Amino acid sequence: MDRARLAAYLRTRRETVQPEDVGLPRGGRRRTRGLRREEVAVLSDMSVDYYTRLEQPRGPHPSEQMIDAVARGLRLSMEEHDHLRTLAGYATPRRSADSGHVNPGMRRIFDGVGETAAQVVTALGETLLQTPLSVALIGDESVHTGWARSLHYRWFTDPAARQLHPDEDRDAQSRLVVADLLRSYTRDGVESRTATLVGLLLTASPEFARLWRDQPVAGPYCGPVRLRHPRVGPLELHCQRLIDPDQAQQLVMYTAAPGTAADERLRLLAVLGAVDLPGQPVQEGRPG
Repeated sequence: MDRARLAAYLRTRRETVQPEDVGLPRGGRRRTRGLRREEVAVLSDMSVDYYTRLEQPRGPHPSEQMIDAVARGLRLSMEEHDHLRTLAGYATPRRSADSGHVNPGMRRIFDGVGETAAQVVTALGETLLQTPLSVALIGDESVHTGWARSLHYRWFTDPAARQLHPDEDRDAQSRLVVADLLRSYTRDGVESRTATLVGLLLTASPEFARLWRDQPVAGPYCGPVRLRHPRVGPLELHCQRLIDPDQAQQLVMYTAAPGTAADERLRLLAVLGAVDLPGQPVQEGRPG
């Protein structure tokens, strides 16, 4: 059980929930940014003293039932609930993200995606395989070495890594990258390559350090993606992830709705082929 991180996570989540979200009156003299501790305690069906000790942190090791009750009280998403359980010591088995070998099942699926813009990546954002259209869309990810193989690392250390994304989307993308690393860090533990990468970024990037303190949690999907491609112009794409059972690798695919301008531009890009994009190659440090 990580008492300090559990306490910090409870505080950050409590501050994001508004009284109206849970059917409570706001009142005229509220100083707390989100819910009060006593409100969370009532919503979680526990004493105020017990919940307060969890946040300080000085309470006993909460049972799974207590953790689940707090998750319900704070209206946590499934992913946030899982993260809370992990911090309380009820974690899924630790899985390694160290392997650069593409597992056979993922390879078979990748071989079948044909002309789709797709890539196989590790939990740290290291690209292992790319289709030709993926290379044409986002550049050849194989040129990077050391820690720069990780898109998560490049996002916070190399401004060129952000150039395909519109300015107004970059803050949200930063939070998604941090949330992805937080999920891996919680699963893999303090002796993992994930922990080493987090340590490097905490030192190298004040932005990363600030977002890491917020402990953002995201869902297991990409969602809509907007890119500004230097050859075909703006693209509004759909992103889908297929995550393998041990969560060490993901197949990421970018598609466009049929008949849209983005669909036409992807088809054009498939004909034009790969192009050198900003930020290639980059060499930063050595792999852990």
